[in-house]
Amino acid sequence: MMNTAKKSKVSLVKTSKRAEGIRKSVELLDINPVQGKKVILKPNFNTADPYPGSTDPETLRELIKYLQELGAEKITIGERSGPVKTSEVMEQLGAYKIAEELGTEIINFDELPAEEMVKVNPPGSHWKDGFEVPRMLRDAECIVASPCLKTHQFGGIFTMALKLAVGIIPKAGTTYMKELHSSPHMGKMIAEVNYAYKPCLFIMDGMEAFVEQGPMTGTRKRADLFLAGTDPVAIDAVGVAILKELGSTPEIMDTAIFKQEQIARAVELGLGAAHPGEIELISGDAESENYASKIRSILEQG
Repeated sequence: MMNTAKKSKVSLVKTSKRAEGIRKSVELLDINPVQGKKVILKPNFNTADPYPGSTDPETLRELIKYLQELGAEKITIGERSGPVKTSEVMEQLGAYKIAEELGTEIINFDELPAEEMVKVNPPGSHWKDGFEVPRMLRDAECIVASPCLKTHQFGGIFTMALKLAVGIIPKAGTTYMKELHSSPHMGKMIAEVNYAYKPCLFIMDGMEAFVEQGPMTGTRKRADLFLAGTDPVAIDAVGVAILKELGSTPEIMDTAIFKQEQIARAVELGLGAAHPGEIELISGDAESENYASKIRSILEQG
């Protein structure tokens, strides 16, 4: 009997060209969640380390251009970096120049006044007293998130769609990051941040990956791919499968995908696909499909 349950679609495009990867990965989903919307674009600007330590400037530029082409009414880049100041990271990565060039705005989440923040306390939270996030994210018409594909040596195991959300929590004047990094439940707390916002689209730049160390520097492997989807759990499950295929850390290689703490907690919170059978990995050409078939086999093993 055919499984008719609704599945989370994740597109996979093998390419060596960023503009092509962005466009094709979204086209495969057959959706346009940004048309006529005010869009907040959340990149990976934790530090100014070169890609995949942070979002590649070319990816940022091509992504903004494509969102504009899709009919986004307005695009605002929103981020909080750390430990380096967000403004310094943005400057070093050329984000201000790109924003000016393409007519977009930039908002530093660490500079928002207290009245622009809201408290979030997810069910069964492992945060001591919840956490604050920008009100603009809760009320946003559309959020597009653009993670990288990499491991995380400081307790996160991996940093992709779910981990990207940590950048919406303010650092200035808070102890949130100290609490997160000192907790034995870091993976669960990472997942819980995603309870606070819901991007309408994730586009992951997987041209290269850190397969060891990370998130700032690490052992690189070429992957030449882009992923897109609307489900952060599905995106991360596919991303972990890709790290397994590339060859990665014992924490990645020796743990079943849906047993990873970030993913398991996100499933508990109902944030996405609950098992591999709820993910539909789609591709649009022979090279992409050949690689997608390998990833499906790894996914099916859990």
